[in-house]
Amino acid sequence: MRLMITAQIEVLDEDTLDEVKPLLPSHYDELSEHKQEGIPLDPQFDLYLARSAAGQVIYVTLRERGALIGYLVSFVVPGMHYQGCLTSTTDIFYVTPDLRGLRGGSLLFDAWKKECARRGVKLMQIGIKTRHAKYAGPLLEAAGFNATELMFWQFLDKE
Repeated sequence: MRLMITAQIEVLDEDTLDEVKPLLPSHYDELSEHKQEGIPLDPQFDLYLARSAAGQVIYVTLRERGALIGYLVSFVVPGMHYQGCLTSTTDIFYVTPDLRGLRGGSLLFDAWKKECARRGVKLMQIGIKTRHAKYAGPLLEAAGFNATELMFWQFLDKE
């Protein structure tokens, strides 16, 4: 059977949040640096819903025949240092591993870009883990993104 993968903008609400929750543990297991430090996944779902209700969330879903197989969540607010620059900063994006390499990531980014343009966003920002840069980096560059910053982390001792 031929795959029918689509990307679309949806509202992040109680129902769509309940639909994405089963994918979060896989996302966490694969990508989280926090997991390596023993910090459990514990999203502030109420805050996501409040920001969505305030119009500050872009939620892009990736579906195959209606089933959720990926997502991108970004926050849209004026820049802290540049009030006149409406900015969309990605919180998370994910495509289920068994369906990667089928243009799903490109579909997510294209739908996100169109929604950002519709909302008048001037700057789109997206971060990736350095250990995944060899995979996601070329995809982002092909979508028109430029690498501009490095972020350094340091977990403090657990005492």
